[in-house]
Amino acid sequence: MRNSIPFLLAVALTACGQSETPKQAEVPTVEELAADPALLKELRQQCKTDRARLGDVLCNRVAEATRKRFYGDGNTPYTPPKEPPKF
Repeated sequence: MRNSIPFLLAVALTACGQSETPKQAEVPTVEELAADPALLKELRQQCKTDRARLGDVLCNRVAEATRKRFYGDGNTPYTPPKEPPKF
């Protein structure tokens, strides 16, 4: 009896974790969201109003795609002016 309790607990926890996997597979990637501005705009609005229903995974990807579209790839080098500004 003592050995069966940890085994049953492990089985129960494993079964709980499997239900989330298909849900995450349906969530579009950051790149897919960044490539579709209309979908991104719609999902941003939905995340603002109903984040609990959409889930943290999707809303975090929406936020990352928004950041990526705004900032780009982030590889723009800083180019200072030829002459320093006069103060």
